[in-house]
Amino acid sequence: MEFVFSSTFELAAAIRDCKISAVEALDAHLAQIDAHNQAVNAVISLDREGARSQAEKADAALTRGDALGPLHGVPFTLKDTHETAGVKTTVGFPPFAHYVARQDSPVVTRLRAAGGVLMAKTNVATMLSDWQSNNPLFGRTSNPWNLQRTAGGSSGGAAAALCSGMTPFDVGSDMQASIRLPAAFCGVYGLKPTEHRVSLAGAFPDPGGAARSVRLMSCLGPLARSVEDLSLIYQIIAGPDGRDTDLAPVPVGDMPKLDPRTLRIAFAPSFPGLPVAGDISAAVESLARQLQRAGAVIEEAKLPKLDLHDDLEQGGALIGIMMEAAQPEPPEEPTPVSRWFEALARRDRSVLAWDRFFESHDALLCPVAMTTAFPHCEPGALIEVDGKEQSYWMLPAYGAVFNYSGHPALSMPCGLDSAGLPVGLQLVGKRWSEAQLLGIARAIEPLTGGFRRPPAY
Repeated sequence: MEFVFSSTFELAAAIRDCKISAVEALDAHLAQIDAHNQAVNAVISLDREGARSQAEKADAALTRGDALGPLHGVPFTLKDTHETAGVKTTVGFPPFAHYVARQDSPVVTRLRAAGGVLMAKTNVATMLSDWQSNNPLFGRTSNPWNLQRTAGGSSGGAAAALCSGMTPFDVGSDMQASIRLPAAFCGVYGLKPTEHRVSLAGAFPDPGGAARSVRLMSCLGPLARSVEDLSLIYQIIAGPDGRDTDLAPVPVGDMPKLDPRTLRIAFAPSFPGLPVAGDISAAVESLARQLQRAGAVIEEAKLPKLDLHDDLEQGGALIGIMMEAAQPEPPEEPTPVSRWFEALARRDRSVLAWDRFFESHDALLCPVAMTTAFPHCEPGALIEVDGKEQSYWMLPAYGAVFNYSGHPALSMPCGLDSAGLPVGLQLVGKRWSEAQLLGIARAIEPLTGGFRRPPAY
């Protein structure tokens, strides 16, 4: 059994069954990092000594017969945004270069309590503000499928580390497809839960203890190499935590086992006015046909009558207002409070329209992004999609639509494009229905081929 490409479930079971020790599991992943990270540059702030101490304690607990958590002894990484006691949290921003939080965030606390062994952080875009993971502290992350191409952002280090066997899972953040886009580019799975489902407390470095400004559209969620692992990590980190008062007390639920013949799936090869590569839209149509042959009720989506460009612009405006509130000094001409409430009212229209759409569909199958992994470039450079130049800022549009509406969405690998790069497709569901959405993804997984290991790893 090659443990660096085992699922989290398999690795945890192997440790429980004493087929491998927690120290051996850690060493296997550290060896993979040593072999490949110099080229990929996904893993940063590696804590070898701290991880070894945690792994040794996990082995000792197993020897004593102590009660074990679902991640007992499993090594993992975290996107460099979570506050972690003893490990730097920098978000690739020089003023935070040496920041170490006094305590773990609630998400980190839960992963450690479940028995996980934190090895390191993974690379990000500076301040999580780009769709390539590059920053002045740690440099640029490359895609293991093709080092000349981006792993995406801002959770690019997480997706690249998973794809190359350096970690079994990670937890990213997603405000404009920042989990789903890198997952698609690297051929792994990524879940953006419903807004206010996973705690955002400690989800960004906060040396000064300032009031939290990011309260909308941003979500934390897992990245993994299987739907089963997504569900496992999601169930550990989701739900009220006593610190983030925005969290809804909605039951998390177990992932159901679903028969494809019971599913009602709408599919959209593209959205009006949003560009998409032909290989991606063809993958949507191909999977829809496979689902229909498997007995699912499939129909081409009649999307809500929304101006998606306006929704994306309004989402950007909301982000801008939140970022303005986070500045230590107010701007000379601050945004009027009335603009905030106007933006929220406009958002309500979109949320309710998508709620009505999902009254008659279990899920929507559609693209994650307009293209597969593109060559490294300067932010803002034009991106070529099927021979046509498209705006860089449209890269996350298919995903960002559901940050704006708050609906849960996941990225799942679905084969390769004509250039041999992973194609990721998006599955979107009802709000608060992550368990159902994951169940649908698991029912679909055999039709997609699931995670594929890059040739050089």
